[in-house]
Amino acid sequence: METVVMSFCGLCLLLILGKLVRTAVPLFQRLYLPASVIGGLIGLLWINTLGKDAPPEWHASWNALPGFLINIVFAALFIGAKIPKLRTIWHEAAPQLCMGQLIAWGQYVIGLGLAFAVLVPLFGVNAAFGNLLEIGFEGGHGTVAGLTKTFTDFNWEAGIALGYTMATVGMVLGITLGMALINLAVRRGWVRNIRTFSEQTPHERIGVYPKHAQPPAGRQTVQSDSVDSLALHVAALGLAVLIGYGLQKLLAGCNQFMPESIQNLKILTSFPLFPLCLIGGLILQKLLLLIRLDSLVDQGQIQRLGGASLDFLVVAAVASIRLDFVLNYWMPLLLLVLGGTAWSVFMVLYAAPRLFEDAWFERAIAEFGQSLGVTATGLLLLRTVDPENRTPAAASFGYKQLLHEPIMGGGIWTSLALVLVFTRGIGEVWLISAGMLVLWLLFWRFALKREPGARMKNS
Repeated sequence: METVVMSFCGLCLLLILGKLVRTAVPLFQRLYLPASVIGGLIGLLWINTLGKDAPPEWHASWNALPGFLINIVFAALFIGAKIPKLRTIWHEAAPQLCMGQLIAWGQYVIGLGLAFAVLVPLFGVNAAFGNLLEIGFEGGHGTVAGLTKTFTDFNWEAGIALGYTMATVGMVLGITLGMALINLAVRRGWVRNIRTFSEQTPHERIGVYPKHAQPPAGRQTVQSDSVDSLALHVAALGLAVLIGYGLQKLLAGCNQFMPESIQNLKILTSFPLFPLCLIGGLILQKLLLLIRLDSLVDQGQIQRLGGASLDFLVVAAVASIRLDFVLNYWMPLLLLVLGGTAWSVFMVLYAAPRLFEDAWFERAIAEFGQSLGVTATGLLLLRTVDPENRTPAAASFGYKQLLHEPIMGGGIWTSLALVLVFTRGIGEVWLISAGMLVLWLLFWRFALKREPGARMKNS
């Protein structure tokens, strides 16, 4: 019990310190670094310096916490949300989905290609090293945490620390390079609705709402004499996780009925829980709609619970990075980071103006942020260039997530690809990824009827 209490208090202290440092240091404000990342870096520095002589109870359970919290984060994605018809989603988000899929499949082609041609033969890294590009960049800390059991099952615990490192570097690069691209867009006249850092109020810079403008965190849906509204929403998240857990056990149970060749792949027995929690949340939301009890769940409260879980997840994940692994693999990590970053920049500057008919930069910068630093970074960059949602970029990005998230960035393929590389090798997974990249290129050319060489006009 003492270990749990001290570990929780230590994380709370780091999160508050991260917020105080961000408030006090203008550089961090300009970089839009989240307090959770700053707090995690403080914890990482403390553990590897002064913390070596501190009681281990302060951080003993930090490395296990992200793997649990990511289930809550993914379970919260669809609960309380209005899920439009598939036809509506497709009509609004097809080009946006195409952009996101091209970037994500390209990350696998580049990451696995680098691993096969350079990293494995020259540096002797694990075959799954190339997967870290999409896992860390687009998936982020939560996805790495959710794949902890997979890394452990296949005896590559170093992949956990390296994945957290990729996620941290990706988030910082996503924000800093994203701001650099935004400055370029302003000079070239690609955007018109931008609100620069110098135009922000002091409250906006430090990330605090003024007292008279503090928005509600959500709506209470039940009277507290029956059950507290927040407790009900926590229980709803727990139910979604339970559904996901049941699906995981169902998959594992089906493994014995599969051909021996499938059983040996360990796909069904090693499948992580968190993407199934996303499906669990979707099933729960559909069930609530079916029995007309969806009014009992407020999306605002669900989002706050998911956001809080993600903040604590990031603090614990960054603080738990094993620096000895990072130092041993710094050169392969650097090559992977350079390859992934160059691909995302190329997609923004070359592909996006040819893919999107309107608001091409606003749409592209959201995808850029997500491709390096998860969804939150993409939304941050989008709000910078379109703070009042005058373009359709925000709506298209949101619709696109409904189809993109279940597949990439911690979705089904992210989990499946890691298991396949461990069991089948790099070659087969690279061929699948390259084939999917080509299919999405063909979809762009023929289904969307975009001319590959034509530069689209920005609205």
